[in-house]
Amino acid sequence: MADKQRVIALGFFDGVHLGHGALLRTARKLADETGALACAVTFDHHPRDLIRGEPTPLINTHQERTTIMQRYYGIDQVLVLPFDRAMMEMPWREFATHILSQQMGAIHVVAGHDYHFGYKGEGNVDRLREICGEMGIGCTIIPPVQMDGITVSSTYIRGLISQGDMDRACEFLGHPHLITGTVVHGKQLGRTLGTPTANLVLPPNVLVPAFGVYATRVRVGGASYEAVTNVGVRPTVDDDHRVTVEPWILDFDGDLYGQYMEVELYTHLRGERKFDGLDALRGEILRNADQTRAFFAAREGEA
Repeated sequence: MADKQRVIALGFFDGVHLGHGALLRTARKLADETGALACAVTFDHHPRDLIRGEPTPLINTHQERTTIMQRYYGIDQVLVLPFDRAMMEMPWREFATHILSQQMGAIHVVAGHDYHFGYKGEGNVDRLREICGEMGIGCTIIPPVQMDGITVSSTYIRGLISQGDMDRACEFLGHPHLITGTVVHGKQLGRTLGTPTANLVLPPNVLVPAFGVYATRVRVGGASYEAVTNVGVRPTVDDDHRVTVEPWILDFDGDLYGQYMEVELYTHLRGERKFDGLDALRGEILRNADQTRAFFAAREGEA
């Protein structure tokens, strides 16, 4: 039996884009009206991974999705279910009655127009409405959200991020693109250039943005800083081809090793390229720092 009553938004929520936001805002509003918890239910792996036998490159980890849903939409709980064979083969009625109603205490569910659930995706929004009616649970179906005549979707946003069109990706997301990780030791070359960077390694199966340099904000240790962040393999100084995310945090001096860091990508400044030498690389990084400061100053001026 569930411990609390919940209004539940249903979906995988990769990227937590504006389409997802319509579900989450509705769940938050209904929860406020009923005194229930506003929750989102998602999975630890994309259902296609098990169904197709190959990983789907994700915009965000489930931990990052949780951060975004709580930060921007005020969701109380994000319940992450394991998508394993038992879940994949669970009949749609059992998912609704056993998981949503009995285990989670759903008093209302919110889903997108194309939501499918249960074995072979046999559960759809019509069946969700039907079974919610049988159980006395409210059900709201959210129509597609469009921008510029394009339906907002994780698939479309993945393409934008892969191409480096971060400005448009952020518009469709409704927030900056988030990458997180723990700061690890690098080669400390940035320190010798006067541009010391933190080094993050992307987790497996997470979408790699187009290689290059981005204007970013970094959240670490309870504070937020502007940063110039390189995503790529550092061709001027490395030949191991390992993809890293390296923010140079502007106006910061301190030891970050072992700390958890959030990197918010706003705009793509340039592609990654190999420079003739370290002096040329340093000069370009300093120019990128000026571009980053100007970018955020302009944003603050518009606010």
